[in-house]
Amino acid sequence: MSSSTPEQNQDQNLEPKQEPDQDQEPKPETNQAVKEEEKAEETEKKKEEPKEETKEAKKAETKETKIEETKEAKKEENKPKDEPKGEPKETWRDSIYNPRTGEFMGRTARSWGLILLFYFVFYAFLAGMFCLTMWVMLQTLDENIPTYQDRVPSPGLVIRPHAADISFNRSDPANYNQYTQHLHNFLQNYNDSVQERNDLCLVGEYTDQDAEPVKKVCQFKRSLLHQCSGLSDSSFGYAEGKPCIIIKMNRVIGLKPEGDPLINCTAKRNSQLKIRYFPSEGRLDKMFFPYYGKNTHADYVQPLVAVQLLLSKEDLNVEQTVECRVEGSNLRNNDERDKALGRVTFRVLVSE
Repeated sequence: MSSSTPEQNQDQNLEPKQEPDQDQEPKPETNQAVKEEEKAEETEKKKEEPKEETKEAKKAETKETKIEETKEAKKEENKPKDEPKGEPKETWRDSIYNPRTGEFMGRTARSWGLILLFYFVFYAFLAGMFCLTMWVMLQTLDENIPTYQDRVPSPGLVIRPHAADISFNRSDPANYNQYTQHLHNFLQNYNDSVQERNDLCLVGEYTDQDAEPVKKVCQFKRSLLHQCSGLSDSSFGYAEGKPCIIIKMNRVIGLKPEGDPLINCTAKRNSQLKIRYFPSEGRLDKMFFPYYGKNTHADYVQPLVAVQLLLSKEDLNVEQTVECRVEGSNLRNNDERDKALGRVTFRVLVSE
């Protein structure tokens, strides 16, 4: 009899059991269960797909509805708003005074009060500034003497009658009456009766009165013009064809001409024109200078020089151009930019 040892029994127990054959076919029950699970998954997928499609459709619909709502809102905004029923319509009278709001010309009483107060204060400030600047400027000015006199260093000359062209017919008094009447009116302040109220001054001397509050006036009587005074001949020589022209120098405050100023006239033609002067030699006496202004020298009269043109028969019906200048002093008379400075030119035409 054969007997087995314990080591052999252990080797037998350690041998692996035989595995079932892999090529053995599965049972039919398991196949059916797998197919049913696949069908269930497919049905679930089909159910989930329409749900997703419905969600996307809903989102698209909401977007479309929102777009339509915004379009309708814009249309409603553009539409004119209907006036609420029951409220009266506004008229043009309401733009002047609105009884519902109490507004006048579009503003309430408080608004009008504030704006009027603002403009009152604003214009009061401007007026105050203007008055202040004017007051400061007036403090720098003298009532009697201009602060600056550099533009009038020398006076100009003027003539009477006031006409640059003197034309008349000596045989027709109505033709030259306008000139003689002008001279009579001009010489009223030089009448002897008026000038006798003034003072007799030293001939050939300046009448300085800087310290005197009221300035005296030197006499210049009309009778000093002799034949051109209009006293002995009321026509001033126009009836004889020998007209008188009166020349005066413009007033300049503080002017004291040096030398011995006089008026000299010449004819601008080849032949010599005879001229007579009153006072003699056409002198302007120094005693009438200086002039202190119309406030302190109210009755002041300028010295005059009368020029009588002694026209001959050959000079009749011929226009005479005469130029008169102030000479014999430092006064300017040849400035080409200002032809009225220290000189004057006029034309005379006497016909028969």
